[in-house]
Amino acid sequence: MDVRSLLASQSYLAQRKTQPAADAQSAATGALADFSKMVARAEDTAQSAALGKADPHALVQALAETQLAVETAVTVRDRVVEAYQEILRMPV
Repeated sequence: MDVRSLLASQSYLAQRKTQPAADAQSAATGALADFSKMVARAEDTAQSAALGKADPHALVQALAETQLAVETAVTVRDRVVEAYQEILRMPV
């Protein structure tokens, strides 16, 4: 076997092992950024509605979207906590 092919295959395997973690981290970071943008948008809409500059329908829609996002985040958090507790219960 050629040394270059061996090095190439080792490099490929090393990158393959680290890439899913990087993809998951970037996905989590993106989801967190989307969540914070949605909350900020809802706050802006609420302020505009309080000043009479926004449509009440837009306020209700923004609040409903934010409520759904918060409920989703809480559900994900609960699942992560459950998984962590399950790992702690595993015998070593």
